[in-house]
Amino acid sequence: MGGVTLTAGLAGSLALASTAHAQPGGTFAYVAQTQSDTVAVIDTSTNTVVGTIAVGDGPQDVAVSPDGTRAYVVGFNDDSLSVIDTSTDTVIGTVTVGDGPRAVAVSPDGTRVYTANQLSDGVSVIDTSSNTVTGTVAVGDNPQDVAVSPDGTRAYTANQLSDGVSVINTSTNTVVDTVAVGSVPQGVAVSPDGSRVYSANQNSDDVSVIDTSSNTVVDTISVGDAPQKVALSPDGTRAYVSNIGDDTVSVIDTAGNTVVDTIAFPAGSEPFGVTVNPSGSRLYVSAVTAGTVSAVSTLTNSVVATVAVGGEPSGLDVAAVPAASDAACPAGSVLTGGGFELTGPPPSGLTSKPEGDAWEVSLLNETAENISLTPYAVCADNTP
Repeated sequence: MGGVTLTAGLAGSLALASTAHAQPGGTFAYVAQTQSDTVAVIDTSTNTVVGTIAVGDGPQDVAVSPDGTRAYVVGFNDDSLSVIDTSTDTVIGTVTVGDGPRAVAVSPDGTRVYTANQLSDGVSVIDTSSNTVTGTVAVGDNPQDVAVSPDGTRAYTANQLSDGVSVINTSTNTVVDTVAVGSVPQGVAVSPDGSRVYSANQNSDDVSVIDTSSNTVVDTISVGDAPQKVALSPDGTRAYVSNIGDDTVSVIDTAGNTVVDTIAFPAGSEPFGVTVNPSGSRLYVSAVTAGTVSAVSTLTNSVVATVAVGGEPSGLDVAAVPAASDAACPAGSVLTGGGFELTGPPPSGLTSKPEGDAWEVSLLNETAENISLTPYAVCADNTP
């Protein structure tokens, strides 16, 4: 007897005695594991790894869509963008992008994905409705990171070998300005109000602060050794910078552009990826050599949990992921019933019943042939 949990509105297939689970919903971290060609999924409520997803070759970075339904992962070695359905944590599409994609970002409306392609000195623009590349933008030398403004009108790349940040007009997919920053920029992030861009510069050990209204550097902040990535808190009051050279994260007060704290990690752990959860209560830091992801309290700037993931964790993103059943019914309605359409050899026994927010399916099949079950939802109006 095999038990399978699927959610209405999502397709799944199973072989004899196989088991799968639909995403229950919650806040999850998706972590690119460069060495193992996988993405680790961490439930941030328990700080445990709840899934591992096979993706492209040499994954470098992850970005989750604003609605939490998709995660996008770039594979450096095979020029791929893997598209993950977060309700099932499975890859549902693969897009070929530019040469050597190093970073990925999603537009605020979720309609576009941007990949920074290091080896082709460009940015690929992907239409998320069709998962196709609709444009390529030539930027500076060796782009390492990409970020999109909150209004979606601009994208910014950190260009490692030309010491600049390219400013892209997303309506025309053209570079409209290039801002000279510190030496060897590795990471870039935009403030929540869109007024500032922060560039982490590896060789000059500093962060350039760019005024987006004039595209000029208005301040430079000294941080730790060999800064890599930068992340902003949801309210924009703090910027967090990973310093791979001295195993620290610098905490910047953005009002005064000063470092107000330094978070130390074990020697040789190499902190790299940084991201903040939607509530702003936790900072998550990947450590490449240590093979870990640490949760940091943003109230105390102290590590409160460390999760072993292995596989040389690189870029990561944390997002609120809707329960699979929530994604199946439109806004203003609730799941009240449903069933399954079956293809393949009929099982000798098949039962289904509601199990929380999902549907549990139990079957007994006397052959090893695959059976495909396509759940369908019955939704009722929930409008007052």
